[in-house]
Amino acid sequence: MALVVQKFGGTSVGSTEKIKNVARRVISEKEKGNDVVVVVSAMSGETNKLVAMAGEIAESPSEREYDVLVSTGEQVTIALLAIALHDMGQSAVSYTASQVKITTDSAHSKARIKSIDSEKIHKDLSEGRIVVVAGFQGADEDGNLTTLGRGGSDTSAVAIAAALKADVCDIYTDVEGVYTTDPTICENARKLDRIAYDEMLEMASLGAKVLQTRSVEFAKKYNVPIHVRSTFSENTGTMVTREDKSMEEVAVSGIAYNKDEAKITIIRVPDTPGIAAKLFGPISDANINVDMIIQNVSEDGHTDMTFTVPKGDFKKAMSLVEKAGEELGAKGVAGDPNISKVSVIGVGMRSHAGIASSVFDAFSKEGINILMISTSEIKVSCVVKSKYTELAVRVLHDTFKLGDREVKEETW
Repeated sequence: MALVVQKFGGTSVGSTEKIKNVARRVISEKEKGNDVVVVVSAMSGETNKLVAMAGEIAESPSEREYDVLVSTGEQVTIALLAIALHDMGQSAVSYTASQVKITTDSAHSKARIKSIDSEKIHKDLSEGRIVVVAGFQGADEDGNLTTLGRGGSDTSAVAIAAALKADVCDIYTDVEGVYTTDPTICENARKLDRIAYDEMLEMASLGAKVLQTRSVEFAKKYNVPIHVRSTFSENTGTMVTREDKSMEEVAVSGIAYNKDEAKITIIRVPDTPGIAAKLFGPISDANINVDMIIQNVSEDGHTDMTFTVPKGDFKKAMSLVEKAGEELGAKGVAGDPNISKVSVIGVGMRSHAGIASSVFDAFSKEGINILMISTSEIKVSCVVKSKYTELAVRVLHDTFKLGDREVKEETW
């Protein structure tokens, strides 16, 4: 007998008929003799409706009440799925995150899980029940409802799998698995059978929407095998797992891109100790994630500093940087929301030289200007003008021969 955590996203539970199909899939896993815990998202589109309603009421809703509102979508889904399971003759019980004590910090809309009390779930499983848990949500130590950010149900599922010491966490979605890149851009994109945690972490953080970044962090930390697969077929998907030697034989595993970034430059700021702390401190306090940072060579005691932030935080970040620039005596602040980050990823890059050179050469031949560059052991990321995104992805996919003759119709 295995313990399996299954997670179903919004498109998988987008209607009552789809919820019934999910119930059948859950029962099929139970009939194999396995214990099953199911984590579900809100029905497709429901969270967006709730967010829109909050925006109609107030331009900047209370963060606490915002979480109370948007967490309700998952409560609807867990109840409907439990009802479907009961109707099909299964013993099942649904829980909100606070009922199974998924404790988080108090960072509303971006909360991080601190602990999970697995006792209640283990008790239900021992009594033969299927346990259905609301994803995306938690509660802080004062009992206030919190949410984990968009896509947070992935994190909920992997965290629960880690707490329960589950054998596998199946992430069911509307794609067949993890692809070498977005098939809507490269029709010959190839589904990967296996991918290392580090590769998946980079792909998730750099734009691939298959898994949320924090879910992969949890999986790597607690060694939880993730199986990304489609709700709508029986095909094997992609296993996200520990790295092995065979993975290093392939230099590049995939190409990721992210259009949801903006670039900010603070111009001629004094190049003295403590300037970076004064500039980035307020941004950090506002819970804005800074990604790539470049500081130019100092001239006459002044320097330019450029960094990227999520596009949704661009206006707030610009306001904070403009205020800090005035206080620091900078000449000015410039921003550009029309950029994209395109990245080459692969654990094999650790043992294969010349990857960055190949990227730069490929872009040069196509006339794609690189605005910023960031590298790590297993990735090379370049910021380019957003109008070049699709071209850059296709060029790199071809350069590293990642394609497959079979045309893919699925979404990335």
